[in-house]
Amino acid sequence: MVDGVELRHLRYFLAVADELHFGRAAARLHIAQPALTQQIQRLETLLGAKLLDRTSRTVALTPAGAVLRERAIALLGHAERDLAEITRIGEGSQGTLYLGFVPSVLPLEPLRGVRAFREQFPLVQVELVEGFTSHLMERLATGGLDLAIVRDPDPRPGTVTAPLMTEPFVAVLPADHPDAGRSSISGAELADYPMVFFPRAAGELAYEKNLSPLLKSGRRPRIVQEATNWTIILYLVAAGLGVTVAPRSATFTAPVSARIIPLADCDAETTIYIANRAGDERPLVRNLLDLMPFQALGR
Repeated sequence: MVDGVELRHLRYFLAVADELHFGRAAARLHIAQPALTQQIQRLETLLGAKLLDRTSRTVALTPAGAVLRERAIALLGHAERDLAEITRIGEGSQGTLYLGFVPSVLPLEPLRGVRAFREQFPLVQVELVEGFTSHLMERLATGGLDLAIVRDPDPRPGTVTAPLMTEPFVAVLPADHPDAGRSSISGAELADYPMVFFPRAAGELAYEKNLSPLLKSGRRPRIVQEATNWTIILYLVAAGLGVTVAPRSATFTAPVSARIIPLADCDAETTIYIANRAGDERPLVRNLLDLMPFQALGR
């Protein structure tokens, strides 16, 4: 834009071009007519072109004025849309949000908060990224994610967590296992059998908490096979490769050839958290946090 020309100059000019009358244009703009005349003259000086032919009775657009009218409508329209977009971004109602999650939360309430967020802020693109808790927390801390829904995360500098919900662990056995018909089983009894489990690299705290029903008996489980997600683990158990201990919600997709059994004499629980970077008060982040289903444990 030519130096000195402002958006208000274009708005003033458009009012005159639409009304072809300085008095009516001034009234429409709620400014004094002499002030409007002065601003139009200023615009003509800045552009070095006569925009209006004025007589005591008529006002008409010059060829340059006719072109400017067309261009000014487009320029002001673009400016309005661009500024509105910036406002929405500042309010957190537009942009891109990168949200990590562990697959075992899919059947639970937390991702329903994401649905509510998408419905309330349709101009925000939510990019979902699945992974291990440890990997998601690392990406969060280094700026690769805005938030993460994780299970029993290890403390990490620069991040904060808030509990969403807690659930118990259960035992999973093949349908043809000798103990498959029992109403409950203890961690000590499970420790006698080969086990299918996720790798320790998925998260130290989550690993230890998940194994705690067996560890409290003073015995280390014999892990014969590792897998990267619960669906694979459950199918490997169903195929007879071993047993496992899993969060209750992780077993919702278990095959029919697997048996889910409550753990006896076990108070171990797993907690799902929402994590974000410490001090991150961006509206985009706060808007999602406000819609998350913080339940029994509160915020």
